Amino acid sequence: MDKPVISEETLTAPVVVPEITEKAVAAGPAYLVLGGISFSHFLNDTMQSLIPSVYPILKENYALDFAQVGMITLAFQVTASLLQPVVGYVTDKKAQPFSLAIGMGFTFVGLLLLSGAHVYGMILVSAALIGLGSAVFHPESARIARMASGGRYGFAQSVFQVGGNFGAAMGPLLAALIIVPFGQSSIAWFSSIAFVAIVLLFQIGRWYKPRIAPRKSAAQIRSPEVPTRARIMVALAILIVLVFSKFIYMSSLTSYYTFYLIEKFHVSTQTSQLLLFVFLGAVATGVYFGGPIGDRFGRRYVIWLSILGVLPFTLLLPFANLAGTVALTVIIGVILSSAMPAIIVFAQELMPHRLGMISGMFFGFAFGAAGLGAALLGEIADAKGIEFVYRVCAFLPAIGLLAMFLPKMPKIRPL
Repeated sequence: MDKPVISEETLTAPVVVPEITEKAVAAGPAYLVLGGISFSHFLNDTMQSLIPSVYPILKENYALDFAQVGMITLAFQVTASLLQPVVGYVTDKKAQPFSLAIGMGFTFVGLLLLSGAHVYGMILVSAALIGLGSAVFHPESARIARMASGGRYGFAQSVFQVGGNFGAAMGPLLAALIIVPFGQSSIAWFSSIAFVAIVLLFQIGRWYKPRIAPRKSAAQIRSPEVPTRARIMVALAILIVLVFSKFIYMSSLTSYYTFYLIEKFHVSTQTSQLLLFVFLGAVATGVYFGGPIGDRFGRRYVIWLSILGVLPFTLLLPFANLAGTVALTVIIGVILSSAMPAIIVFAQELMPHRLGMISGMFFGFAFGAAGLGAALLGEIADAKGIEFVYRVCAFLPAIGLLAMFLPKMPKIRPL
């Protein structure tokens, strides 16, 4: 299994991080903590996914065009993407175990505002507040998942992320069952989920706080096969481009799949929400298996195959009937989503002294790419039609060829 490497900068970096000791590795993953942080991710992303899930309602109630719908996503995603690396950088310097509970408070307020928003500007503010909660949540929770991994970093990252993906899948289902029949004001009911998450994250913070310790520079030695600084920067740039291609395409489905189904196949709003739930459930499945497979066979291969391997199916999607569309989106969701745990762990291993910043940067860039993609694709949909969007996006996974240039990561050994 791949292990993190320590660069010369790491040995002198004044950072505070949870250390994975030989004793922790021997003990194995802390399953209760991993379960708790994954469930928190589930709650967090359930609430976040309500935003795209209520797009058809907001579009109809306020006569929004596709560009305005895309701007709602952009308001949410840009807030999250810009602040996540900053939060990660700060917590690398000084860990903030209770920041997770505080960040969830922003989501709580955002949901209440969204339930009562009656003007477009207030909708944007509500989305931005929910994005702020996401920005605080992801970097530190990704660090806690790694700390509780017992050395099984890909597995821990998958468990952490799969909670979020199941939460993202749950949003459309809850929207179809609750928000569509009862209206926009029913969004306020979901603030109770935020309250539960605040309580749970406070308890996780109590577990985390006594385990924060300064990094011991003598714990590991540098392998002569460690990539150079320039090689690391190139690898990070490749990973960012891969995340960009992955999330632009995912944005075409998460933000506009319901509209695509309604326009092309004339299904009802509730049916489109249920089919979006099916797609997001497939995404969660792929995330769960991506990390352990990367632990077993190598993360570079998972990244390469998951992004490039989805290309034949994306090319077929615009020409499929309804049944074929559902089947293809399930296959696309499973294959494409398996890359994210491997990408996050690979990036962490390139810069193990900046776990929070790297996690925040990649989660944040993923959100930012999704937001930018939603706004851009909304403009294209207004000009060329929603079906044209899927024909153009079908070629994005070809960027996965760049994964061939990622370096092989050496192992480390304790002193």
